[in-house]
Amino acid sequence: MSSIPLDIAPLVTDRLVLRAPVAADYPAFRDFYASDRSQFTGGPLDERLAWRGFSALLGHWLIHGFGLRTVTEKGSDTPLGYVGVWYPGTWPEPEIGWTLYPAAEGRGLGHEAASAVRDHVFATLGWATVVSYILPQNARSIALAERLGALRDDAATRPPHAPDCLVYRHPHPAGDGGMEAYA
Repeated sequence: MSSIPLDIAPLVTDRLVLRAPVAADYPAFRDFYASDRSQFTGGPLDERLAWRGFSALLGHWLIHGFGLRTVTEKGSDTPLGYVGVWYPGTWPEPEIGWTLYPAAEGRGLGHEAASAVRDHVFATLGWATVVSYILPQNARSIALAERLGALRDDAATRPPHAPDCLVYRHPHPAGDGGMEAYA
């Protein structure tokens, strides 16, 4: 049996490497999605649905050429979660999304990883705007979005599965607020 390698250049920060997801990342993904900690990201999931979710994470790269990246600390290949761009077919716009596993929380790693992805979206992908969709009960994600400088955009269209989510729009570095249409 062969696999299709994802040739994705990593994003590297002071402490982190955001790399292509690989099959060896699945056990950490599965374990996170089996826990109540996954409640704001579609979980908890049984193993069958966790496998589908992980497969979707990989397939997203093949469909769009961008996606969620596995977050690791420099010098380690242990997955700490994933951060990147997510744009399923029913969503009105692409989002910067983040999910960190408990071992990565409280150390500023989410901010560091999401900042690298945001910079990549604007500088490399050349997008004019990007959002984050966050459930109102997810205080940690709201705090991270605000720490990143994102502003609530109450006029934005929400994904059909989450009509009550909050939409945070990330400011474009050009200073225009990033409120124009996705390029």
